[in-house]
Amino acid sequence: MRPVPIILALLVCAAIATFVIKGGNSAAPKEDTPESSPAIAGEFPPVSVLVQKSVAQPVTSGIVLRGQTEAFRQLEVRAEVDGKVISQPLRKGTLVTEGQLLCELDVGTRQAAIAEAKARYEEAKANNKGAAGLVQKGIISETAAFSREAALEAAQANLDRAQREYNNLKINAPFSGLLESDTSEFGSFIQRGSPCATVLQLNPMKLVGFATEEQVARITENAQAGARLLSGRQVEGKVTFISRRADSVTRTFRVEITVPNDDGKLRDGSTADIYIALSGEKGHIIPQSALTLNGDGILGIRAVKDNKATFLPIEVIRDSAEGIWVSGLPAETNVIVVGQEYVTDGREVSVTFKEES
Repeated sequence: MRPVPIILALLVCAAIATFVIKGGNSAAPKEDTPESSPAIAGEFPPVSVLVQKSVAQPVTSGIVLRGQTEAFRQLEVRAEVDGKVISQPLRKGTLVTEGQLLCELDVGTRQAAIAEAKARYEEAKANNKGAAGLVQKGIISETAAFSREAALEAAQANLDRAQREYNNLKINAPFSGLLESDTSEFGSFIQRGSPCATVLQLNPMKLVGFATEEQVARITENAQAGARLLSGRQVEGKVTFISRRADSVTRTFRVEITVPNDDGKLRDGSTADIYIALSGEKGHIIPQSALTLNGDGILGIRAVKDNKATFLPIEVIRDSAEGIWVSGLPAETNVIVVGQEYVTDGREVSVTFKEES
C-alpha cells in the first residue's frame, strides 16, 4: 500500500475540521457605524404637502325648518243677538273690506223696545228733576230721592241696552280679508253666538315652523328668514314670534315668520321649507377632502406651524358648493389640503402653497 493517498486524506480532514471549528469565516466581524445605519444617520426628510392659506370670515349660515303657511288672522264672526237673516249671502272666496256688511238681521220689535226705553227714561228723568230741592224743603225724604235717582240710572241702562241690540243687527267684517265660508243664508234664523261667516286675513301671511330645543336657542326675533313653497315660489320676511313653551308631544317650539302677500297668491296651509338666517358667526371654508381624524377619532385638519405639521380639531358649521364651513381654527390658518394623511404631529414638512383661484 502506498502511503501518499492516506496522507492526503488526513490533511483534507484536518483542514475541514479547522474550518468548522473557526465558524467557517476567519474574517473579523464588522461593527455597525453611524454612517452605515440610515435609521440612525439622522431625521426623516421633510414630507412635501400642499397648503391653503385660510382666513376666518363671516358665515352665511342658517336653520332649515319644515313648516307651512298660515293666515295672519282667522276669525269666525258670530251674531250677538237672535234674529232672522234679511241680507243676501256673500259667497266664500269673496274679498271683503273692514266694516263691510256680512249679515243683517230682522229688526222685529227692537224699534218698539227702543221707544219704550226712551219713554221710561224721560219719565225717570222728570221724576228725578228737582229731587234735591224737594228734600231741602222737606217735601220728600232722602230715601225717596235716592230711589228716583236709581230709577233714572236704570232707565238709562235699559235704553243703552235696547240701542245696542238694535246696532248689533248688522254684522260687519272686523278686518279686510277673504271669506272662507258663505255668509248665513237669507231667511235663516241665527241665535246669539251662531256663526255668520269665517274671515281670513291673508296679507300679511305667517310662516309657521317648529324648531328643536337646540335650534330655538340660536334663533332671534327680527332675524331675516324666507321660505320656498312646493310651487317653487320664494318669499322673505322676518321672525316675529318664538314660543317659550314646548309642544307637550313633539317637544318642539313654534316659530312664526311674517311675510308680505300683496298679490294674494299665498294660500293658507301650503307646505314650505323655511330658512332662518343666523349672524355673528365666523369660520373657515376649506375643501372637504382636507378633513381627517386623529388617533382618538376626533375630526379635524392638519395645519402647518413653524414648518411642522400639527392637528387642529374643528366643528362643522355647514357645507356649501365651494367647500365646507368649519369653526374652531385660529383666525389665520395654513391648512394642509394634500398630504395630510402622510404626516403626524411634529413632522417636518416642505410647504407648497395653493394658488388662489
